[in-house]
Amino acid sequence: MQIGKIRCEIISAGSWLGDAGATLGIMPKPLWQKFFLSDEKNRIKLALNLLLLQTDDLNILIDTGIGNKITPKIQKIYAPTRFSLLKELQKIGLERNDINIVILTHLHFDHAGGVVSNFDGKLELTFPAARHLIQKKEWEIAKKPDELNNASYDFVNDLALLEKSGNYQLLNGDYKITPEVSCELVGGHSEGMQIVRIESKDQLAYYPGDIIPLEIQKHLAVTSAFDICRKDTFKAKKKILIELKKRKGILFLDHDDQQSFLGF
Repeated sequence: MQIGKIRCEIISAGSWLGDAGATLGIMPKPLWQKFFLSDEKNRIKLALNLLLLQTDDLNILIDTGIGNKITPKIQKIYAPTRFSLLKELQKIGLERNDINIVILTHLHFDHAGGVVSNFDGKLELTFPAARHLIQKKEWEIAKKPDELNNASYDFVNDLALLEKSGNYQLLNGDYKITPEVSCELVGGHSEGMQIVRIESKDQLAYYPGDIIPLEIQKHLAVTSAFDICRKDTFKAKKKILIELKKRKGILFLDHDDQQSFLGF
């Protein structure tokens, strides 16, 4: 898919099983079970749809998936599939060192777990040549989470090596990467949740991450129970959807197992 000078490619990093009630928030089971198949633990399949943005000079990856540092506890709770990100990138001719920028929408385990990978027993940055773009608010809460956020982050395993390397940049709000690609700080799902806007003169697309992770969450009231501020999620979602409807844009869905993007 081409948006102006930007080539957009969905890259799968596998999938995992998430609690349906937590994922769909206030939506009651009699409603959500019409749309999702769940297992005996009420878990539904959630995709890890990452997005690769390519210009003539840059390869920009949005998020990194769960990664391959899977503990028995994580396997039992979430049953993630094998980490497929690097193989999927190889299919389109890219290796680890070809990624120039990694945008992290936020630092929860299913988005930042792939920042560091286990290569034959050695932990390394998955994309050693990349500058990782993270909102300062998100970095700070991931490093020293409070009681509300403690279970959402694993700084030691997912981010300490990145900190040591210095291959990251902390953002203070909205940030333009290229004339057509920018990050927008919205909060809502997490302290420093950022979405990615891709825009040309005649086209508009959003990768909203966990602000709108599933098609069903186009409905403004359907938000995740993980959102730390449901009202901010609502505001961000409403803004995104109004713009996309007005300009007949594209919405990329990071966790939808049935479709990775929607046209308006």
